[in-house]
Parts: sequence; C-alpha cells; structure tokens
Amino acid sequence: MDGSGQQYNPRTVEEVFRDFKSRRAGMIKALTTDVEEFYQQCDPEKENLCLYGFPNERWEVNLPAEEVPPELPEPALGINFARDGMQEKDWLSLVAVHSDAWLLAVAFYFGARFGFDKADRKRLFNMINDLPTIFEAVTGASKKQSKEKSAMSNHSNSKSKSNPKRVTESEVKFPKGPEPKDDDEDDEGEEEEEDEHGDALCGACGENYGQDEFWICCDICEKWFHGKCVKITPARAEHIKQYKCPSCSNKRARV
Repeated sequence: MDGSGQQYNPRTVEEVFRDFKSRRAGMIKALTTDVEEFYQQCDPEKENLCLYGFPNERWEVNLPAEEVPPELPEPALGINFARDGMQEKDWLSLVAVHSDAWLLAVAFYFGARFGFDKADRKRLFNMINDLPTIFEAVTGASKKQSKEKSAMSNHSNSKSKSNPKRVTESEVKFPKGPEPKDDDEDDEGEEEEEDEHGDALCGACGENYGQDEFWICCDICEKWFHGKCVKITPARAEHIKQYKCPSCSNKRARV
C-alpha cells in the first residue's frame, strides 16, 4: 500500500530516507493531531486492523494486505483489539513502538531489494537515527531528553570550571544491589507459585498451568489464560493497567 494506488520504490539512500520521513510523519499525525479519529477507527469489534503510513504523509487504518507474501513488510496486526483493555496513553505508546519497528523494516527492505552495501546501510541508519522515534514524539520523550542533555551539559561545564578535580575509579560509589536471598526462601516462593496456579485451567483452551508458560488473569472475571491463547506477550502485559479477556471485552461492548 502507498496511499495512492501506485507502486512506489525508492532506490537511493536519500529516496529511502525521504520515504521513511514521510511515512513517519503520517503515523505521528495519526497518534497525535488526528488521535480522536484514529481511536474511533480502531474499533475492537472489527477484524485485525493495522496502522499504515504512506509516502504522501497520510495514514490509514485498514486490514492487512491479502497477497502473500505482501509487497512490503506489514505493520503490527490487531492493534484495535488492545484498545479498550489499556489506558489510552499506554495503548498509543504501544502502537507507536510497533510503528517504529515497521518503518525500519520498510526502509531496510528497500535497502536489501536495491542492493545497498554496508556503507549505504550505515548511512541510512545514521540518517534515521538522527530523527526522534514515533514513540518519543508521541510520549514527549524526545523533548525531555533534549532538556536533560542540555541541563547535563550546562552542569558539566560549570562543574569542570569550578572543580577540575578528576574522580578516580576507587572514589565512585555504586548503588547496593538487593540482599541475596537464601535458597530455602527461593524454594518456598516457587512452591507457593505452583500451589497458586497448579489447579488453574486456561479460560480459552482448558489446559493446565505450565510452570514455564506466561499466564495472564482477567481483572473482570478473574479467569486465567495462556498468553499465547489471548495473544498477550509479557512485554505487552507490562503496559496493561487492567486486562479484560476477549469475553469480558465483548460483554462490555454489547451493554
């Protein structure tokens, strides 16, 4: 997809970077200035949806490409399903991170397709790396980082002028780590965890709890689910304030 129905294939490092910036601008627009429209389009009742950015700086929420393999790498699938199970800012941050990954995939897809050598790939990455990520733009992290760097630079300059003394390695103090636990305490903790989940059955597949498997509990019905059964990874779970299983999400939508 390119937003205009015409095939677009940038061939030089500069053209690929220009393509990257344009797609990035469209996706940032979706997650910031057009966020209300984007939120409405990501209806959890619809099928798996993706966020696309185009070379004309436009964005679109749509189903994934039907052809296999697709003309370009595809964005994260099913961004709409997590919308109502998370705080809005956390959900937007999650979409932003996946959008960053997709933009890099598209840029280096073009690089591989048109035979960029090591120097070209490095130059392309450096050009991309000079821009704030979509995640940084959406969360405001880029502004915060620039302020912190400026403050640190000013502090460093004033400190070097007033106190030129160098700090030796022996003078550096490191924070103390947590006290090591006894082996008996670790064993007791593992036994308690096994007892807690030993009789639990996955609300989706009905299988038992496995010690090395990731599980998540619905905060509404309090049923446990294999992460793979409800398409929740440990990394994604960290951003979820209140998890609602698919069944509870559907009940809320019908009310």
